[in-house]
Amino acid sequence: MLSFYYYREEGNSLPVVAEHSLVLMQRGLFSDGDTSKKKKNVTMRSIKTTRDRVPTYQYNMNFEKLGKCIIINNKNFDKVTGMGVRNGTDKDAEALFKCFRSLGFDVIVYNDCSCAKMQDLLKKASEEDHTNAACFACILLSHGEENVIYGKDGVTPIKDLTAHFRGDRCKTLLEKPKLFFIQACRGTELDDGIQADSGPINDTDANPRYKIPVEADFLFAYSTVPGYYSWRSPGRGSWFVQALCSILEEHGKDLEIMQILTRVNDRVARHFESQSDDPHFHEKKQIPCVVSMLTKELYFSQ
Repeated sequence: MLSFYYYREEGNSLPVVAEHSLVLMQRGLFSDGDTSKKKKNVTMRSIKTTRDRVPTYQYNMNFEKLGKCIIINNKNFDKVTGMGVRNGTDKDAEALFKCFRSLGFDVIVYNDCSCAKMQDLLKKASEEDHTNAACFACILLSHGEENVIYGKDGVTPIKDLTAHFRGDRCKTLLEKPKLFFIQACRGTELDDGIQADSGPINDTDANPRYKIPVEADFLFAYSTVPGYYSWRSPGRGSWFVQALCSILEEHGKDLEIMQILTRVNDRVARHFESQSDDPHFHEKKQIPCVVSMLTKELYFSQ
């Protein structure tokens, strides 16, 4: 029998489930153009001139295209995994597709991927020529545990998926942002929250040759902190994705990425809370987590 939890969002109560589920399943619960040479030459000269004006502390986004965004949306899982159906994830995938396409990304959605399929998709993406792209984005929607994410047939380390894009393996994305958004549980802990009083609303090296750390220019935006559940509403999708899409729609083209994700943190922390007849899952909170190895400020439009 499936047990639904509810969350409060600005006065409304809707069903919600946890994103991680092995423990809950064991309890019987559900969680979870003109192409002429003349015009092309003029365009390329214009792009080069604009690039030269980009501040050194900002990523250059003046490329022919913003880049590719891959969405892996895992909803159904093989029985052997013990994972339940992630109802509501299609809402997330649809919202993210529209949101990232409006930012200018070329978005592709893949559903119910096995571990091998996820590895193959990202390996092939890393081997593509991204010379004319400003960045790359990948969004993973699935069940998860700390450091791993579920394919439809089992788990795979997140690091194995992202490592394809390291600077020594994906040269055409060297010194460009590689963004990973991960909606999945990272453990089984629950956040009780705490009552707070209301506050006000509120060196240059002359040598042009240099090395870049292979792990540089990555950003990981997790739906929750290490060790904790991540919540999802079957009717509206996950708390994290709802907040992310909302903030990107409002400020995706004018705020820097860390400002955007800080506002996402605030919205998830303040606007969402689980409601359940089971005291163990009642009035629980969530806070997203950002891990950044970006080396410059990132604006999606310049």
